[in-house]
Amino acid sequence: MAKPDQNQVLRRLPIVVGAIAGVLLLINRLLTPELTSSQSRADALGVILSAVLILTGLLWQQVTPRSPDAVNLIGEQGFELAPDLPEEVKTELAWASHLLLTNTVTKAIVVFYQNKVLLRRGILGKQTEVKPGAILQRVLDKQKAIYLVNLTIYPGKIEFDYLPENTQGAIAQPIGDRGVLILGADAPRSYTKQDENWISGIADKIAVTLINHLPDTG
Repeated sequence: MAKPDQNQVLRRLPIVVGAIAGVLLLINRLLTPELTSSQSRADALGVILSAVLILTGLLWQQVTPRSPDAVNLIGEQGFELAPDLPEEVKTELAWASHLLLTNTVTKAIVVFYQNKVLLRRGILGKQTEVKPGAILQRVLDKQKAIYLVNLTIYPGKIEFDYLPENTQGAIAQPIGDRGVLILGADAPRSYTKQDENWISGIADKIAVTLINHLPDTG
């Protein structure tokens, strides 16, 4: 179910007030048998103020950003770590995933490293394995993040079957040159540039820990 826009009432308030004021002025004008010059001036001022209110409301509709519509992701909450990981790696992945889930719009996390899933956390998708498609392969090859702002309209979304099926947005962030940090969100266009920079920093920190504790399997 989509989240209601909390600012919708405030954005529409000037339009409603301006329209009501304009209608009341019109009724008052029609019911007045004889107009005085002072009343005409007051009516003119009222019409101008009503028009300004309506215009302000219309401008707010255009310039005030709306919160992206969020959905309830399909899947169960879970936290899975590869059992054969060193304790230092488990601690690092648990810490990093907790930060991402609590400080960003991220709802699902997958850490894929050296052709193996090390972590799944948040809302879990049906598939437990990751088979890199064109998008993940490009991230691995170029070592550059890809942000899919609206996954539902992207043809390549089929390769993200390890995320909840109705994931709205996704980021694939390289972990060094050996893996990818994959994040899923419940709303499109929901990650900010600051979020992307922070995610990049966390991925770099994870990469250092993995390189130091996991041997390169080639």
